[in-house]
Amino acid sequence: MTETAPLAGSAPADAATYRGETPRPQWPAPGGPPARPRAGAVLRGLLKTTRPKQWVKNSLVVAAPAAAGRLFTREALTQVPLVFVLFTACAAAVYLINDARDAPADRAHPTKRHRPVAAGRVPVPVAYATGAALAVLAPAAAAWLSSPVVAALLTAYIGMQLAYCVSLKHVLVIDLVVVSTGFLMRAMIGGVALGIPLSRWFLITTGFGALFMVSAKRYSEAVQMAGKAGATRALLTEYSTGYLRFVWQLAAGVAVLAYCMWALEEGGVPHTSVLPWRQLSMVAFVLAVLRYAVFADRGTAGEPEDVVLHDRALALIGTVWLAMYGLAVANW
Repeated sequence: MTETAPLAGSAPADAATYRGETPRPQWPAPGGPPARPRAGAVLRGLLKTTRPKQWVKNSLVVAAPAAAGRLFTREALTQVPLVFVLFTACAAAVYLINDARDAPADRAHPTKRHRPVAAGRVPVPVAYATGAALAVLAPAAAAWLSSPVVAALLTAYIGMQLAYCVSLKHVLVIDLVVVSTGFLMRAMIGGVALGIPLSRWFLITTGFGALFMVSAKRYSEAVQMAGKAGATRALLTEYSTGYLRFVWQLAAGVAVLAYCMWALEEGGVPHTSVLPWRQLSMVAFVLAVLRYAVFADRGTAGEPEDVVLHDRALALIGTVWLAMYGLAVANW
């Protein structure tokens, strides 16, 4: 008797059974729906999305208390760490919501495509929910543990940054102003929490110093993404590299001028320190700006914290400046 051949369209398992073999397990076809991320992986992705390396920017909360010589008072030792944590939570909320909104565009970026939300390691709804919770809880905690003014400043920061995520990042010049103002708010909040009057020179130096770094970063992005900038940050196609260079050079000049005005202003009280540290600190400040400008000019000034932490010369100059600044405030 002639053996009948198996039908051409029969399943592999049926054919194996027909031949008396043990059927092999059937695996999902490649390209099927991705597995749901595990809870631990999602938590790690959420943490990474909050940009832990950028938390160093929030250390600006110590600037005003340090300048006023009140950094080591009992009140400062409780309020400054608190506002640091609260501001970090607010910034984390903005990062989470921003990455959730920008996930499709980030996938076209050579480095941003590795972000957890864009890469699919953190589901978009989870990023939105976590960001919204932090945005509500941080100002509420500030109103309870610090002061209503601090809570109002944090709320204003979140509102401004969310407006930036939605629309302001597409408006010429305003996008630079919003990001720079975020740095300025970090520098202000420590003084606000302690009720310290903020010097005009302090505000001008901080504001234009932030604008210098932000515009230098935009300039670097424009240089590096030439020809394909529209796929990652559409507004870069409307800025010329010449204009962005002009902005960071102008901002650097104003920041240096304002700092020099602070250093030369004695406020009617002669210094009694060993050396005129306020005036001497101008040298270190100018050198720091010049060193940072090297990276801006090359088009390699990315995230400010990366530039500062990865360049030994700049870190050394910054340390010297901080020492002189501290000695000037302490009038040693």
